[in-house]
Amino acid sequence: MATVAPHAVRAGRGIELALLAVALLLGIGAYAQVGLATSGTLPVDIVGYSAGLVVLALGLHVVLRWRAPYADPVMLPVAVALNGVGLAMIYRIDLAYALRGRETSFAERQLAWTALGVVLAGLVLVLLRDHRTLRRYTYTAMVVGLGLLVLPLVPGLGEEVNGARIWIFVAGNSFQPAEIGKIVLAIFFAGYLVTTRDTLALAGPRVLGLQLPRPRDLGPIIVAWAVSLGVLVFERDLGTSLLFFGLFVAMLYLATERLSWVVIGLLLFGGGAFVASQVFSHVGARFDAWLHAFDNDVFEASPGGSGQLVRGLFGMASGGLFGTGLGRGRPDLVPYAESDFIVASLGEELGLTGLLALLTLYLVLAQRGLRTAIGVRDGFGKLFAGGMAFVVAFQCFVVVGGVTRLIPLTGLTMPFLAYGGSSLLANWVIVALLLRISDSARRPAGAARPGAPDDLPDDDALAALVTPEPEPAPAPALPAGDDHATELIDVREVPR
Repeated sequence: MATVAPHAVRAGRGIELALLAVALLLGIGAYAQVGLATSGTLPVDIVGYSAGLVVLALGLHVVLRWRAPYADPVMLPVAVALNGVGLAMIYRIDLAYALRGRETSFAERQLAWTALGVVLAGLVLVLLRDHRTLRRYTYTAMVVGLGLLVLPLVPGLGEEVNGARIWIFVAGNSFQPAEIGKIVLAIFFAGYLVTTRDTLALAGPRVLGLQLPRPRDLGPIIVAWAVSLGVLVFERDLGTSLLFFGLFVAMLYLATERLSWVVIGLLLFGGGAFVASQVFSHVGARFDAWLHAFDNDVFEASPGGSGQLVRGLFGMASGGLFGTGLGRGRPDLVPYAESDFIVASLGEELGLTGLLALLTLYLVLAQRGLRTAIGVRDGFGKLFAGGMAFVVAFQCFVVVGGVTRLIPLTGLTMPFLAYGGSSLLANWVIVALLLRISDSARRPAGAARPGAPDDLPDDDALAALVTPEPEPAPAPALPAGDDHATELIDVREVPR
């Protein structure tokens, strides 16, 4: 006879603190190594830089102890480690640009964005007491998300940079609204799909082993496809288009568990992208740089050539298995080495081994997000956490795939590593949201929720409140004895 023994759930904050020490040592050590390799001495600001990272990491750790004591203990250290390595690499690229007479301050600005991102993550954890409250704003999130996607097309607000119109400029500062838009749209997708998943999953014919949807249920995916192609054509941004549509299809699959949605999504986007590459020159240039990267005419073309891509490949090839060492390569030879091609910069100086280690950290972060999605009790939280974990994993795939010429180059930024304020803010918010949901997933039954009463019902309880199940009618009492019981049977004579 099998028995289940109850056990106490550990909050994991002590484990998180130990892992944070390792993550901080990794980031600060990389920063120090850059200074030693380039000038033979430690960076002059190493003490202030180290103190700043420690204060930010420990501050968010304290917030978790206060507001989300059962949150996943691995996510925060992984994010801190990736952010720290990215800061060290951006600082190294600043030094390389300085040797060529180009003064930049990317590392200082990235450190400021890091501080703002961590503070914003802390505010999310403090103010968002229960992730299920986001479900109330499902259709508001749809309007806001679509508005953020089309914001760069507004005259006087959006500007074209390097052939893509994905930025807005306010008071001299640039911002990429699609980075925030992916979070807002994930809220809408989760709220919409948790309501309609039964219809999307069960209705429809079965053809060749695939459960196909009914034609009238294709409306949402057609709308998402049209919007994503609109972003591709009018904003000239393949990355945002692919990320937006991939997020929707992935969450659709999570909600329905039907492979047919993935097949339909791939066919729709692949067909639409192919037609766009034949009709619109700026889309075709992306595919030419991918397919014919080493052709001299394509290499020399400007803009839209493959020079940046090929130089990045040469840089990673020179790094080999173990890399040239931090501070000993030439990442500055690749345009936008601090942002679009920071993966190539890290591949050159850390080698294949170091790059695989960083990709493993991303894999751990995505895995913990998916584990949170499995453990949380409400359907909205499952879809939202799964969507956020997919965003991180898929964005890494798109960036690394583009830099290594597996897929066309998209222009997306590597989460936490690449230079860019909008990307860094969005990814710290994603980590905060996953931490909030993981607190709910790992919290023992009956444990009090800090700062808020647990008054929001889950999906089953909510359905019971809206449509209460009627009380079953009492069965008629039958007299004892078989002869009396058979009198209630309705016997009809069938004519011959």
